[in-house]
Amino acid sequence: MTGLGGIANRSPRILVYTGKGGVGKTSVAAATALACAQRGYRTIVLSTDIAHSLGDAFGIELGPEPIQIAPNLHGQESDAFYNVSRYWGRIQQYAGSLLRWRGLDEVLAEEMTVLPGMDEIGALLWIAEHHDSGDYDVIVVDAAPTGETLRLLSLPEAAKWWMDRIEPIGRRITRLTGPLIQRVVGMPMPGDDVFNAGEELFDKLEHLHDLLTDPDRTSIRVVLTLEHVVIKEAERSFTYFHLYGYPTDLVVANRILPDEVGAYFRGWFEAQQRYGPLVEESFAPIPVLKAPFFDREVVGIPMLTEFGTALYGETDPTVHFYRGRPYSVAREGEEFVLSVELPFAMKEKIALTRHADELSIEVGTWRRNLVLPRALIGAPTLGAKFHDHVLRIRFAAPPPATGGKARGRQDN
Repeated sequence: MTGLGGIANRSPRILVYTGKGGVGKTSVAAATALACAQRGYRTIVLSTDIAHSLGDAFGIELGPEPIQIAPNLHGQESDAFYNVSRYWGRIQQYAGSLLRWRGLDEVLAEEMTVLPGMDEIGALLWIAEHHDSGDYDVIVVDAAPTGETLRLLSLPEAAKWWMDRIEPIGRRITRLTGPLIQRVVGMPMPGDDVFNAGEELFDKLEHLHDLLTDPDRTSIRVVLTLEHVVIKEAERSFTYFHLYGYPTDLVVANRILPDEVGAYFRGWFEAQQRYGPLVEESFAPIPVLKAPFFDREVVGIPMLTEFGTALYGETDPTVHFYRGRPYSVAREGEEFVLSVELPFAMKEKIALTRHADELSIEVGTWRRNLVLPRALIGAPTLGAKFHDHVLRIRFAAPPPATGGKARGRQDN
């Protein structure tokens, strides 16, 4: 391997760039990938955004399979039907047979089998495939806008819950009643091959989840511009990334105006001067890198090279700009304390519910189910307190022999 930044003999680095639509995350991801390739890393950059613009940034047409863009650099844009066929083939076939049994013609049935989320999952699974292939040292992801990225990143965990609790029931019911239903009403029933295909798919999703939550491999990076609405959304997304355990190590403030702006941009410039220090303070200790506003369109390899140099300078883009743990468990006297970092969350928006070995944390409209560590499974919940962006949940110790159900409360 020829990389210069010290990732030789290590697993590939996965760098996921996301942000509110229109902040320039595609340009940042493309420039980052090019900077990595120019350092000698075998790099691939791929888009999980259905509104593709990655190829436009390089000035070339990308497709569902990787193609070479420059030395050491490949690019790829996901394709819905290609990904569904690749990862959902057997499941899609069964869904199609079910729809045809209901009277839909073959063409419409095939269209209807592309269920919401299938293409998005396929786009994410490419990350794990490239990681496992050994073909790349760095995987740069131009992710969907923030809200969509959060939904995508929650899919592997949701799928695991479904497979652990629902799939075994469905398989048993099908074995018991499937032959009778098929004889009486003629409805096609899923066989073991369909369930096996589902299990294989969800195993891949679980592997993907492990990769994306591994701070040694993956970094989530938030791109923003110094505008009030954009900053607020970035703060919320930052909270949710912590909530789901995805390691965030960098914030990129894009399109920073130079000091010598004219009168027309003076108001915008002054707003950026006000918001800049606030962003650095709010996201601390996560570092904030600034990318300038260019007087030309950032398209093509020469401009992306200039962009990457302005953003990273001599710094290797694959370094970990920050390392931190989203939650931890420690014993304090006669109690266990589970601490969860929730930056920018408000106390009144947080709700806790516990059922047996699962703890549900709700922040606004988002929910995260945490499977408690073994030491806490039988420990009664004593209460919770939110202070300085950290939610501290207290459990009795040592744990009693029996578990149960509890409702978390918040102390004043």
